[in-house]
Amino acid sequence: MILEPYACDPARSLGRRFFEPEAPTRTAFQRDRDRIVHSTAFRRLVYKTQVFLNHEGDLFRTRMTHSLEVAQLGRSIARALGLNEDLVEAIALAHDLGHTPFGHAGQSALNACMQGYGGFEHNLQSLRVVDQLEERYPQFDGLNLTFETREGILKHCSRNHALEIEAVEPAGVGSRFLHNAQPSLEAQLCNLADEIAYNAHDVDDGVRSGLISMEQLQELPLVDEFRQQALAAHPHLADPPQARRLLYESIRLMLSAQVYDVIEATQAAIASAQPSDVSHARTMPALVQFGASMRERSLALKAFLMHKLYRHPQVVDTMAVAQSVVHDLFLIYSEKPGEMQSGFAARAATEQARTPPVPAEARRVVADYIAGMTDRFAAKEHARLTGKHMLV
Repeated sequence: MILEPYACDPARSLGRRFFEPEAPTRTAFQRDRDRIVHSTAFRRLVYKTQVFLNHEGDLFRTRMTHSLEVAQLGRSIARALGLNEDLVEAIALAHDLGHTPFGHAGQSALNACMQGYGGFEHNLQSLRVVDQLEERYPQFDGLNLTFETREGILKHCSRNHALEIEAVEPAGVGSRFLHNAQPSLEAQLCNLADEIAYNAHDVDDGVRSGLISMEQLQELPLVDEFRQQALAAHPHLADPPQARRLLYESIRLMLSAQVYDVIEATQAAIASAQPSDVSHARTMPALVQFGASMRERSLALKAFLMHKLYRHPQVVDTMAVAQSVVHDLFLIYSEKPGEMQSGFAARAATEQARTPPVPAEARRVVADYIAGMTDRFAAKEHARLTGKHMLV
């Protein structure tokens, strides 16, 4: 792997929180990726959903398939830019580990439950997963990932939480949020690959669900341009029985165009800024970017999906039920922590036994437990505890 000077070199990593000898056959970032893939939180992603809940169909995207798609797109772009593919893959595979069951509805509900106790941010929760909540190694909690992977996982962070991180980890992964700095180019790339992936697969899932149509998509310049290209190259795709192939080909062409656009725009930005190394690049405005035209069309697609899919009455109704499930679970576990699995029940009991007790810490245990649930486990637990079968 030939890296540019501004790419993250594993030999120059800022290291792990707990010292470990280097692996003999893997770089530090390859080791991070392997630890993520073998983690319990990663396996749970297969039953955590994006827009459509787990019971609504077998072929809709999950957090697992989404993370794999982000990793694939990210590696393709990183290779062309001379960035570190292994680091990009590690960040991509870990970036959603902290997501709740039931997609953004679950996150919103859990954040509401945690108001007054520090709130809930899924990016911060992903960092908690890899720093504290995974229990696999005898020497430390978490996965003990490198600074560079952890930095990429923490995509967003409020100032208050950044200050809390800085207090226990000076000049650590929270520091850039306090000093208006950028993460590595590999982390910037994952952010954009995430956006490209979920826009494309939400179009696919939206059409598959019947909530949006190909006719509606023709209103979008970004989608219709590639639909026209697909039809010009393959006229038989105009036949109604070929509608699914037409959609796939349109999305494939759109993804390719976005990848090439990011490569071209980023190469131009790097040539103009001329970062000398990783540290220098962190002091600059974000360099991994779309071109102006592609950014405008991508934003139009996001706005369309927000209006036509995410706020579709059917999706809104289902998400309202999912939020009720999370609210109910939070209240029950807060009042009866012994209903949680033994490890979390023990943590909650320890917090409640402190003198004086710290309610926020006990509630954080509950949030950790719920955030780690899959869709179907949360629904099953809710039915067990309330007798109601709300998500079937």
